[in-house]
Amino acid sequence: MKRRVVVTGLGAISPIGNNVHDMWENAKKGVNGIDFIKGFDTTNLDVKIAGEIKDFDFEEFFGRKQLKRMDRFVQVSLIATKEAVLDSGLNFEEEDTDTIGVYYGSGIGGLDTIAKQEDKAQNRGYHRISPYFIPSAIINIASGNIAIEYGIHGMATSTVTACASATNSIGDAFRAIRDGYLEVVITGGGEASVIPLGIGGFTVMQALNKSNDPNNASMPFDLNRSGFVMGEGAGTLILEEYERAIARGAKIYGEIVGYGATCDASHITSPDPEANGAKKCMENALKDGGIDPSEVDYINAHGTSTPLNDKTETLAIKKAFGEHVKKISISSTKSMTGHLLGASGAIEAIFSVMAIKDSFVPPTINYKTFDPKCDLDYTVNVGKEKNIEVAISNSLGFGGHNATIAFRKYRG
Repeated sequence: MKRRVVVTGLGAISPIGNNVHDMWENAKKGVNGIDFIKGFDTTNLDVKIAGEIKDFDFEEFFGRKQLKRMDRFVQVSLIATKEAVLDSGLNFEEEDTDTIGVYYGSGIGGLDTIAKQEDKAQNRGYHRISPYFIPSAIINIASGNIAIEYGIHGMATSTVTACASATNSIGDAFRAIRDGYLEVVITGGGEASVIPLGIGGFTVMQALNKSNDPNNASMPFDLNRSGFVMGEGAGTLILEEYERAIARGAKIYGEIVGYGATCDASHITSPDPEANGAKKCMENALKDGGIDPSEVDYINAHGTSTPLNDKTETLAIKKAFGEHVKKISISSTKSMTGHLLGASGAIEAIFSVMAIKDSFVPPTINYKTFDPKCDLDYTVNVGKEKNIEVAISNSLGFGGHNATIAFRKYRG
């Protein structure tokens, strides 16, 4: 018998808020987290804007010594996880940590560490690189550090599926609990690739918006969209077996009920133009959760603001939901946060959970011009109150990776 899985803790650090409360309040208001990059000199870069974390003292949180020994993607992952653990009320010193796991993803991992250590090697010799280079850069080190921090002895792993990494991690964590392998999982994703190498790399592959106008850059589903805007941050969810959560009197945000994952097997960066992989992914998530398409009230779209993604995702949604699509509210919160790459699905899962909890659809901001190929209800510019019983969150990654998770309002 499949077990129920609920969300009992949330944590985040993002371009529109350094905790879940602030991030969600800003999302409801349609706050734009994209601005000119302040973390480094952009003189030699064509793209000079991004969604950076603001007004957070990393040194105060970690201390100078520890800060130097971990990449920023690990730092943001630990920050978000601390909030989620405190929010959950779990005390891991009193838990059977063999039954608790960590499923935490990243698309790129320690890119800043890699770039800086290669510069040091070229300028000063390879014998001068840091002994912390490898254990700072590898993607699994985020889940490893989380496990070490809380003494977790169940499975600790990292899914790497580009921009679908966090959503796959959450889906895999859900299945591990539902199928009886674990009781609690710390899950989500972290990314920190807003560095010159990251910006330059995505620019030359024609993926980023080059307008350098923060209010006309991340504009999902708009006719004039021309590329995504990079963001950074992390999101963490505490997933827990339902009966266990009830027994300890846990606060329950919502229930995760379905998960779908497919691959386009079409192109290394472009989505399948027929959208069949993304369509099937959503259908699989609904089937997995026993959800009729007519029950879905809200979709947090992948919505990257690239010409191909947005029209293809629109087509996939139409194919998956048929006539009911006219009743579904959709939004791309990347319009506010930018694209957090492998961490985006975690932040967007939190938005989906909070949308259900607060009966509110966050907006797609920066929308100005209608695109006939993107003709659904994208909740443009202003959010709205709406009872949401079921919400799904889509993530589509380079390599053709598709992932969808489905949440349902908690009814006891």
